Amino acid sequence: MTQTSPQEAPLLVHGRTWEDMPVGSAFRTAKRTITETDLVAFLHVSGINEPLFYDAGHAGTAGYSGRLVPGALVYVFAEGLILQTNVLHGTGLAFMSMEYSIKSPTFVGDTIHVVVSVEESRVSSRGGRGVVRTRCGIVNQRGEEVACFTPVRLIRGRDFAE
Repeated sequence: MTQTSPQEAPLLVHGRTWEDMPVGSAFRTAKRTITETDLVAFLHVSGINEPLFYDAGHAGTAGYSGRLVPGALVYVFAEGLILQTNVLHGTGLAFMSMEYSIKSPTFVGDTIHVVVSVEESRVSSRGGRGVVRTRCGIVNQRGEEVACFTPVRLIRGRDFAE
C-alpha cells in the first residue's frame, strides 16, 4: 500500500446515478429490529402522544397484542435502511414526493427490511440529473409486506456539473 495525501485518497462510497437505476432493477436492504427504546424515543421526540402507541392496555382494547409502532417510525427506519446502502451517497439531490400505504401493523420486536424496485427512471427537464421513482416494500421477519412507499427523487446524472 502506498501513502497518499487525504485529498488524493479515493472515495470508497459513491451512490448510483439515475442512469444506473433502470426500470425493473431492484435491491434489498439490511434488516433492523425495532426495539422498545426506539419506540419510546420516537414518541418523545416526535410528540406523537396517541395512547395506541404508549398504552398497551389501550392498544389491546383495539385488538392489538403487543406494542404497536407508528407507521411514521416504520417509514423512518425504512428510509434509513435505504440510505445505509449508500445507493444515493453523493448522488441524491432532492426528495420530491411520495405516497405511503400501511398494510398491516408493526410491533416492537419486529425485524424489517426494504425491497426497492425502480418503477420510473428518466432525464429531468434540466440536464445532468434525472427523476427516479421507486417502490419500497417494507417487509417483516415473516416475509409480510407491512407497508409500501413510492418516493420520487431527483438524482445526479453521469454528466452532472456542479
